[in-house]
Amino acid sequence: MKKKMLQFVDLKQETPVKRSTSNRKQDFNEIYNEFITEKAKEQSSRCSQCGVPFCQIHCPLSNNIPDWLKLTAEGRLKEAYEISQSTNNMPEVCGRICPQDRLCEGNCVIEQSGHGTVTIGSVEKYINDTAWEKGWVKPIKVKRELKRSIGIIGAGPAGMACAEELRKSGYQVTIYDRYDRPGGLLIYGIPNFKLEKFVVERRTKLLKESGIKFVQNFEVGKNKTLYELREEHDAVLIATGVYKAREIEIPGNDLNNIFPAMEFLTASNRKGLGDKVELFDNGTLNAEGKNVVVIGGGDTAMDCVRTSIRQKARSVKCIYRRDRKNMPGSAREVGNAIEEGVEFIWLTSPKSFIGTKVVEEVEVNKMKLGEPDSSGRRRPEIESGSEYKIKADLVIKSLGFDPENLPKLFDAKELAISQWGTIKIDLKSMQTNLDGVFAAGDIVRGASLVVWAIRDGRDAAAQIEKYLKLKDEKSKSVEAA
Repeated sequence: MKKKMLQFVDLKQETPVKRSTSNRKQDFNEIYNEFITEKAKEQSSRCSQCGVPFCQIHCPLSNNIPDWLKLTAEGRLKEAYEISQSTNNMPEVCGRICPQDRLCEGNCVIEQSGHGTVTIGSVEKYINDTAWEKGWVKPIKVKRELKRSIGIIGAGPAGMACAEELRKSGYQVTIYDRYDRPGGLLIYGIPNFKLEKFVVERRTKLLKESGIKFVQNFEVGKNKTLYELREEHDAVLIATGVYKAREIEIPGNDLNNIFPAMEFLTASNRKGLGDKVELFDNGTLNAEGKNVVVIGGGDTAMDCVRTSIRQKARSVKCIYRRDRKNMPGSAREVGNAIEEGVEFIWLTSPKSFIGTKVVEEVEVNKMKLGEPDSSGRRRPEIESGSEYKIKADLVIKSLGFDPENLPKLFDAKELAISQWGTIKIDLKSMQTNLDGVFAAGDIVRGASLVVWAIRDGRDAAAQIEKYLKLKDEKSKSVEAA
């Protein structure tokens, strides 16, 4: 009998073929071709089936990776899908956008032994795209409808994951969202070349077919207060994410043509979805023919530079105050950006924006790395007398995100927040200081990964269900008395 697994000694690591740089720069389509069946089976067979699966340990969702790799290698793809979706509400999304090089693949045992990691993300994407194609992904069939209802604020990954888990148990779930489409960051923040929008749209369609209600263009504090939602529902989850852009307070910050990353990415994504976008159409938020400077080194900055390339910018520069080794973004995404023609200027920090009405140049300082700070990363320090200027027609600031002032925004001044502006919860119950109000995702942990938002949403669903069952038990006790 042919050995199905532990083929990493005989088989080299292969990823799905990337479209050529010249080709992929012309459009916003995903850059990786699909695995063919035999390649997916072959690459899955490289898994060493370790006794202690570090890939699974370093996955926020604790996905059963060795199990679905083995099933894929054996050609048992439907079973592989069942295992994959049992721990992940959006496996087809995570297969595309998770920074596997920092999580599962980066901790793969055969990667550490020098044989090259198992291409876990690509196989995950293949399994679940095949499942959609074959019709294996079905709406939830509720066995017993429950009267209890839950209101979820935010139609991003945390909110949708929580909604799906609660709906499986038969609860009535309504998701409220301020935007005109569900998906949050997945729809308006992440470009198509990483996550094509049909992937998100078919998932939200499935949730609607499962009986989950979506209320779009709904602003808590404006259409209804948080307290009014509490009156309508037996429990409420706040899963709004964090969208407020961090600012850089330097001279010239008030010049025109300087934008936060989400404003730039949202305009591009809306245009791709067929919307009329005035600021894009009049050239303001369009990088075409411009010298673009992106400030920042995370995944959002990589989305901005690669979007600018596809919009036919004259030049695209990314300035970051540390070196490449210390960038917070995915190394894979940095590599893709370099291939596509982005110029990275490491160890550089903006000092001022120069121009009359619009930005014309960015004055920068060269940096050097000093002693480690509290995070363990070496602290960037300015090299004196190192200033120089970079030509810029469009500057995009990608410096991270902070929470909005939700107590004020939601007209709920009693809602407790942390010193960082995130919502304070009991870490065990995930409940806020307001009875029956829970919170999950980035609005609790700060700006993080989609996979962590899904994990938080699943955990919140378990705690909400526990809370509602306890509530039912108390009601029965009162009635019996």
